Amino acid sequence: MGSKNINELLNIDKIYNGCFPCKDLLGLELLDKRTLQTILRVAAYFKQALVKPNHKSSILDGKTLITLFYEPSTRTRISFELAAKKLSADVINIAINTSSITKGENLIDTGKTLEAMKADYIILRHYFSGAPNILAKYLTTSIINAGDGEHEHPTQGLLDLYTIYEYKKDFSNLKVLLVGDILHSRVAKSNIWALTKMGAQVSVVGPPTLVPCYIKNLGVKVYYNFDEAIIQADVINMLRIQFERQQENFFPSIREYVKLYQLTKQRLLLANPNVLVMHPGPMNRGIEISSDVIEEYHNTVVNKQVTNGIAIRMAILYLLNKRRC
Repeated sequence: MGSKNINELLNIDKIYNGCFPCKDLLGLELLDKRTLQTILRVAAYFKQALVKPNHKSSILDGKTLITLFYEPSTRTRISFELAAKKLSADVINIAINTSSITKGENLIDTGKTLEAMKADYIILRHYFSGAPNILAKYLTTSIINAGDGEHEHPTQGLLDLYTIYEYKKDFSNLKVLLVGDILHSRVAKSNIWALTKMGAQVSVVGPPTLVPCYIKNLGVKVYYNFDEAIIQADVINMLRIQFERQQENFFPSIREYVKLYQLTKQRLLLANPNVLVMHPGPMNRGIEISSDVIEEYHNTVVNKQVTNGIAIRMAILYLLNKRRC
């Protein structure tokens, strides 16, 4: 049964037999609840296949996926590659430092070159907010945003959404707390868009300098005291402090940040005993989250998020392929 087609195993087309509404996946802000539910449902089917690593599908046989990452990545890049290979697509990874980009070629010209080489998907991570949107305007190739500046990280938002769904089942009135560097976090924005549309109540907490004023306009509640915010939470998503995006000091010291905003087993005593602990990675152990929470707390699901990332990205590739119908 090792090479049995995932289509035969799951009969995937029976759960989704239409055209996906988008050519690209640029963000979650403009996706409606029904589309989010479709993505979760398709990902759940692909997740079943992931427990049998030898299973592959011919869904994307003959398609080519190119990863174009202007910023470093481990989880996102590799999970896209694994997702594409499980669907039988050909995968090419572009090393920015050995490409024509170092000679001054701009993003649009690079994209047009890849399209001329018959790329079906370009997975773009870029330091400039809005870069995937710009590229999508010039190309017929599907563009998938793998993180753009401080704007969005839609597939991370979707895998977080799916992980929460696996454990909590119902988003209605679910209380989700995002903790830390909200200002620089593209993950936070994607989480907020997705969760609020699904009916969850989202709160954020962090130092006042790392919680932007506009965040209240997105329908979230703002806290600055972690001990106060954690009491109500059903889900806690710890966000990495993005030192690489900070051109100034946003808090007096790491020691003070750890004291006020690190998630520890002691602080978890204030929370619901079944609170779900998440982190999009990579983690700064000992800063935003303690090692004992990662290794010992029964409801820490960081590695489950990584696995779910493959299922979500398989679902996105499958659904974008359907838009060609």
